[in-house]
Amino acid sequence: ASDPTMWRDIFLNNKEAVLEMLGRFSEDLSALQRAIRWGDGDMLFNLFTRSREIRRGIIAAGQDTEAADFGRGARQTQ
Repeated sequence: ASDPTMWRDIFLNNKEAVLEMLGRFSEDLSALQRAIRWGDGDMLFNLFTRSREIRRGIIAAGQDTEAADFGRGARQTQ
């Protein structure tokens, strides 16, 4: 389990960046709600297409590993 003290300190020491990202996330969620509510299939299709491309990029970069460094460190060969 994560250390609550650590997360508190991370959020408070990076307050501006965290608030900016939370704002973006809230805007994206609102746009998703509107698309669902209004039946905007094109917007949903585009969103899921973009999401798939991002995920594939993460996998291609090797950042989908379960290692603690999330693929950022040197890979060990076996």
